[in-house]
Amino acid sequence: MTHGMRVDTRSPHLDGDRGWRDTVTPYALLPLRIFLGVTFIYAGIDKLTDSAFMKDAGAGSIGDMMRAVRDSSAIPALVDMSLKNPVAFGYAIAFGELAVGVGILIGLLTRLAALGGALISLSLWLTVSWAAEPYYYGNDLPYLFCWIPLVLAGAPLWSLDAALRSRRRRRVGDYR
Repeated sequence: MTHGMRVDTRSPHLDGDRGWRDTVTPYALLPLRIFLGVTFIYAGIDKLTDSAFMKDAGAGSIGDMMRAVRDSSAIPALVDMSLKNPVAFGYAIAFGELAVGVGILIGLLTRLAALGGALISLSLWLTVSWAAEPYYYGNDLPYLFCWIPLVLAGAPLWSLDAALRSRRRRRVGDYR
């Protein structure tokens, strides 16, 4: 046997022998789901309960924040659109974060929720944190990339999606 090369060609799964990596791999996205779900729920609740945030103007308001980032954003037209009604935009972001967080945490419509989270993160990166220098000081870009595995893989375990999928398979099996 050459160093570092396996010469056996049989699969470790054929005899039921599973290594620890094979056992934990299906759970790899669970910590990411929990982190993003809790974080987005918290962010949504924080916005909704902050009396200063949901205002057109004033210290800590969504309106003042959007006016402050307008000229440094990648897409000023997107900021202009939000400035037509900053309070409605603030509510849309807060309720969007809540919906995404709950969807990811319980695993319901996971890919759609993850896509929503990615779009929220992308829009915040292109507007609010675009001018962060160096770029890694703005946290919206890493969040955007955290959503991608969940968009691609969904929530295969410990999710309502998985439970519904299993239920559908049982029903199809009952009709055969």
